[in-house]
Amino acid sequence: MSKPALLTSSGLHLRPDPARTVIRPFDLAYPDAFRNDAHPRMEQIVDRVLSLDAASLADEHRAIIASLDERHRDVEGLLKRRFEQVRAQVPQAESLSDEARLVVAAYFSEEYSFEAAALFNPSMVARADQTGTAPGEIRFFLSLRGIGEGHVSSVTFRTGTWSAANGFAIDNPSSQAVSPLIETCAKGEETGVTHIVCEGSRDVSESVLFPVTPSQRQGIEDLRLVRFVEDDGSVHILGTYTAFDGRDARSELLRATGFRNFAMTPLKGSAASAKGMALFPRRIDGRYFMLGRQDNESIWLLSSDDLYSWDGGAKLVSPRYPWEFVQMGNCGAPIEIDEGWLVLTHGVGMVRNYCMGACLLDKADPSKLLARTVEPILRPSPQERDGYVPNVVYSCGAMVHDRTLLLPYGVADNFATFASGSVDDLLQSMA
Repeated sequence: MSKPALLTSSGLHLRPDPARTVIRPFDLAYPDAFRNDAHPRMEQIVDRVLSLDAASLADEHRAIIASLDERHRDVEGLLKRRFEQVRAQVPQAESLSDEARLVVAAYFSEEYSFEAAALFNPSMVARADQTGTAPGEIRFFLSLRGIGEGHVSSVTFRTGTWSAANGFAIDNPSSQAVSPLIETCAKGEETGVTHIVCEGSRDVSESVLFPVTPSQRQGIEDLRLVRFVEDDGSVHILGTYTAFDGRDARSELLRATGFRNFAMTPLKGSAASAKGMALFPRRIDGRYFMLGRQDNESIWLLSSDDLYSWDGGAKLVSPRYPWEFVQMGNCGAPIEIDEGWLVLTHGVGMVRNYCMGACLLDKADPSKLLARTVEPILRPSPQERDGYVPNVVYSCGAMVHDRTLLLPYGVADNFATFASGSVDDLLQSMA
């Protein structure tokens, strides 16, 4: 990337790794024209497994365990869990031996390379435990959007550090990725809540969120993490993301506990039918606030008494300068600084170039726009602009530490990188 005066590029790149895979359900059914309720496709496949003689069955069992053991932990436990899901749909599976059950489960599972094509659009939040960090150093969690087969988006995580002396450093990800337990609508909860439990994760990078509900069928996109502080001082890791079913996009909310347990809830209200919503990191005068882009052109401000229901709103920032004439949006949750709410923005200009800018909102009344950048603070460069979607720089959330903006961002919907800069210099550049 080019190096604008306001930001210094780290030179650190995070690129997709097709070797990182997760085991997920592989559901099979005949097309509607060939549907046979008396003999569904799943039953037909189980019948074929039952037709194997003992030696052939043993060979199949050894082959699948040997294949998956190379990059997955507790393969037999994983297949046993999958079999329990299959058994509920295929009555004849009850009579299978333990060995045959694992083989059947393997036929209804698939190994999915969740970041084979791209790894981009990151967001970051500070870790709660900063024990042992050097002066000026901070540890953070990083979320990234991975794209795999079928252009399906998933969410993966990393950890890292930043210091003024050494810049950004990202911890090496685990070679493992954990297949989660998927639990819908826990008892006593409102319909629509989906729980993802990555209980086998030994490292943050082993947790993966892939589409599990109809609204997410084609992707979980652009998670905007926020470290939300309630009025009583309790801290929650929340994040808004876009759920895409292949036709319609809508906003949903993620609640993370230790990055091993996640609750995903569709948002309600007229504003939730749009994408790109970003939550403020605390309530203001007792109300939740959110940024949105309801008209696909301007940044909107919304408020609500209910974290999961969003209606109405009003335009807050609209296109003014050539690099944002087509549309504007946020690049993550607002960041609270002494001067107000710092909001990173994106603007779309000629030839669908995506650039990044910033604006400042009043701390007590975020409906008041105090200042905004006239020129982009980050733009695609001729040296590094090519990828899946060329001419794009984009972020889903940054941090401020010791008056330094720490900015992770995606390039060309392909890979992620980092930049940093002085908050004071950024504010002085606004008009």
